Amino acid sequence: MKKYITEFIGTFFLVLTIGCTVVPGGAGVIPPLAIGAALMAMIFAGGHISGGHFNPAVTLAVWLRGRCDTKDVAPYMISQVLAAAAAACVVAFLYGTAKETMVIASVPKALVAEFLFTFALAYVVLNTGTAKGTANNSFYGLAIGFTVLTGAFAVGGISGGAFNPAVAVGIGLMKLVNIADIWIHIVADLAGGFVAAMVFKMNNAEDK
Repeated sequence: MKKYITEFIGTFFLVLTIGCTVVPGGAGVIPPLAIGAALMAMIFAGGHISGGHFNPAVTLAVWLRGRCDTKDVAPYMISQVLAAAAAACVVAFLYGTAKETMVIASVPKALVAEFLFTFALAYVVLNTGTAKGTANNSFYGLAIGFTVLTGAFAVGGISGGAFNPAVAVGIGLMKLVNIADIWIHIVADLAGGFVAAMVFKMNNAEDK
């Protein structure tokens, strides 16, 4: 149970940070920096308990890699999505919903953007958080948080920069993106996690 609570808490504060920095109209560098920092802090806080996934796509990748028990996959994902919904409710209480909803101008571009940076995120998680060659390192949280920060700067204007199906649910409920568009994030992000796991296993065949 403590693993699921940890996943809930980490995802909750990640999505809460997104909402509290973006919904009031935050612009420029502040939201990506805050979001990357929140993810980094929550990974350092909870990584030793649950692995610090806070993302269904990461859970999928870690499971396929062989470092997440099958019995934990569904509870992790449910905890993450519930946390995102709860965070959206708190943001709505504090700030209301977004004044402007992002219109995704190109579905193909958004799919590619979400896929590539979710792949990058899951690939970094697998190589810094689960690989034998980087075991017991002290930089994994920083590397993962900065991957999200980089993605938000690079393609946030194209897709909304979720890189996380749970985050997609949260930003949809906050009306930062159209709820009808979150399938783009869910499909692309899970695909990114899947491919990252396959690449990791190919490159690290001896790392079981």
